[in-house]
Amino acid sequence: MFTTNQTAQGTITAVAANFLYSLLFLFGLIMQPLSGTQVASWRVIMMLISLVLLVTVMKQWQHIVDYLKTLKTPMEWFLFLIPTPILGAQIWIFMWAPVNGLGLDVTLGYFLYPMIMIMVGRFFYNEEMSLLQWFATIFAAIGIAYDVFQYGTISWATLFVCLGYPPYYLLRRKLAVPPITGLISDLVLLLPVVIVALYFTGGFELAITTSKLWYLLPLLGIISTAAMSLTMVASRKLPVSLFGTLCYLEPIFLFVFSITLLQQNVDEGGSLFMYGMIFAALMIMILDSGLGYLARRRDNRLHGYNEPQVGSFPPRRRLKNRRIQGVLTAHRFRKIRRYQHKIDKMSHKINQLYSK
Repeated sequence: MFTTNQTAQGTITAVAANFLYSLLFLFGLIMQPLSGTQVASWRVIMMLISLVLLVTVMKQWQHIVDYLKTLKTPMEWFLFLIPTPILGAQIWIFMWAPVNGLGLDVTLGYFLYPMIMIMVGRFFYNEEMSLLQWFATIFAAIGIAYDVFQYGTISWATLFVCLGYPPYYLLRRKLAVPPITGLISDLVLLLPVVIVALYFTGGFELAITTSKLWYLLPLLGIISTAAMSLTMVASRKLPVSLFGTLCYLEPIFLFVFSITLLQQNVDEGGSLFMYGMIFAALMIMILDSGLGYLARRRDNRLHGYNEPQVGSFPPRRRLKNRRIQGVLTAHRFRKIRRYQHKIDKMSHKINQLYSK
């Protein structure tokens, strides 16, 4: 069970992380005269630099290398590489849309994304959906159906966001790719593409000749690093359900920024009825996650009182047990790798003997 102090710290950290991610939405406007595409390209470079520094400080390179060694077949490598263009396209539209009058459309896509992921879990992984989740999905569907019926279409940018991310996460989940490993691999693969794009569109020349970009580009990297670091800290301090609930703050921040700082009218992204239904769906999702968190917390407390209490309260002992299990798992993994290495050497020697 998570202590009240730890939960409070995690909540503040998660809110700060979502706010920083939302600030990146405005960089396309702040970094003019760079175009949205050029800003997206620079973001990939700055994210890669910041992530390399973060992985180095956290000493995670060995974990990345260990995972990449598990990819043996061409099909596994294909499934590992194919999500990269999807992420690149999502980074592009996130930075391009605000400066091209589609900020609200992208925001709507982020509002719909949690509901889409619930449906993906239901139909691809046979996960159970709670009654409140069904209500949230129905509310969102009614809002979208109303706009389609009323205007005959829905923004391509909205569909691009809410339908683009699920295939990315499905493919990453299929190979159980760790988040940091997947992200740094994606950014490395995207690096040649964005360098070519900046070269042919004059992005490097603008960065050199525009003085304000000398501090805005490093700031882009600093905010990206801070947001990623705070997200990892919050994920360790908070229960999964509460952490997931707080992630709904990002589209709310994006919506506020779109109608205030980007000065877009609400009607530009869709009807008020559709926004009302989707906002109601989002509130139902938050309520469902909150009730799930409280139920699990209550169950943990009840189970804790039934356990023999030796030396400390059960929650602390359970956390110690989990830590011990993690250490033992890592130890077993290293032991298996050593044995596998020995077997490979023996097999190589046997093959050499047969070849003679």
